[in-house]
Amino acid sequence: MTPILQLAGVSKNFGGVRALQDVDFELRRGEVHCLAGENGCGKSTLIKIITGVHAPEPGAEITFDGESAEALTPALSRQRGIQVIWQDLALFPEMSVAENIAFEMNLGRMPRWVNYSTMRDKAQQAMAQLGFDLDLDRPVHELTIAQRQIVAICRALAADAKIVFMDEPTASLTQTETQALFAVVRKLAKQGITVVFVSHRLAEVMEISDRVTILRDGERVGVFETADLTPNRLTELMTGKTIDYDVQARDCSGHPLLLEVTGLSRAGEYEDVSFTVHQGEIVGITGLLGAGRTELASSLFGLSRADKGQVRLEGKAISPRSPRAAIDAGIAYVSEDRLSLGLDQRQSIADNIVITVLDQLLRRRLLSATRKKVLVNNWIERLSVKVGQPDNAVSTLSGGNQQRVVLAKWLATNPKVLILDSPTVGVDVGARSGIFEIIRALANDGMGIVMISDEIPETYYHADRILHMRDGHLVETFQPRDVDIGQIEMAVNG
Repeated sequence: MTPILQLAGVSKNFGGVRALQDVDFELRRGEVHCLAGENGCGKSTLIKIITGVHAPEPGAEITFDGESAEALTPALSRQRGIQVIWQDLALFPEMSVAENIAFEMNLGRMPRWVNYSTMRDKAQQAMAQLGFDLDLDRPVHELTIAQRQIVAICRALAADAKIVFMDEPTASLTQTETQALFAVVRKLAKQGITVVFVSHRLAEVMEISDRVTILRDGERVGVFETADLTPNRLTELMTGKTIDYDVQARDCSGHPLLLEVTGLSRAGEYEDVSFTVHQGEIVGITGLLGAGRTELASSLFGLSRADKGQVRLEGKAISPRSPRAAIDAGIAYVSEDRLSLGLDQRQSIADNIVITVLDQLLRRRLLSATRKKVLVNNWIERLSVKVGQPDNAVSTLSGGNQQRVVLAKWLATNPKVLILDSPTVGVDVGARSGIFEIIRALANDGMGIVMISDEIPETYYHADRILHMRDGHLVETFQPRDVDIGQIEMAVNG
């Protein structure tokens, strides 16, 4: 069978930096193919070459259905049926479902009246192809993330897609929504559409894909049948090293009590939540999205106020009414939304690290450049942040290194309790391992850690205790040393 897409000898340089080196890539019609690798391995560059955004270095060969394509442009790539659904979906929130789905029919033409009737028909046909029935007139901003995902997929179908790239499509979906998306992906494959799935979540890669192409440091490691891989083997191929998947849980019940939460409630978000954290203990909180986990963390950090209940830190009652009050009490919070809440992407790495402790850097009421430099260099070294220069914009860093900068920013406040909400979201498997090493080291130094995650393996392998939260309530506690991960997954997803 002739591959629907075949690339041979693809290389790409950016200002002397080689992003891709002699990469071969092949897609079969109607398969679900995973493109895997750590951040910076070249996945996005390869996709942008296929979609005509970047031109490869001379010598590359690209063929669509056996036909050579020498000079790709975004328009030519779309004409050949290549569609990309980026993580942010790239929808127009104020426009209707129909307008978003049939948007491309208005591209590349001379100005003329928009035929809304034709747009609605095309949008309806795309939804019917997948068996969905969304309100075509509803503005996209009123839809759930899962519904927006469907709109983006329908837009690709309306543009006569033959190959659909999906970039981290499950990052904001619940487990139920993820399974619904997988059903859609399988339906697309049965219709002969090739789906290329890009995800850091290895369990999803193993579940949905037929084959996996692995890139590392800009080079192709190989192409593998998914049935022949295990998560551990996939990790080794992506990173070039073995990741320890042993349960790390310890019994910290004999350690001094650090944090006590008793009967904490906030109307419509969580109710009667009680738990403890001992010195040096990592307490994981898991559950489906919408369980109230982030809302609970927000109250502990003073972003929202609980209606009733009590919080005690080292035996002393506290009532954080603002983030500053929480910081002064000894609580730090790394939010899930690193890009908009955790970092100021416009500012430098150094400025992001010191923003929480500017008062410590004052000398005669002026910011001391020396103190700032010492503090920044200290945290860059302690957390092994890979940077060019501290004055570079934080946006120049990889996801894993950005997360280390967020950690540095809060660890600089010298907290007693650190709340981590989805600490590895958008971080590749190799960088995740490094972040968990940091978390374990902090716990070993006596810090109390509250780690929130909807990825059960994260809490199972790295937490000392696991609290299961559902519909705003803590419903059960697991000791990873005493239960199988399957039992936790069944309880959470059942």
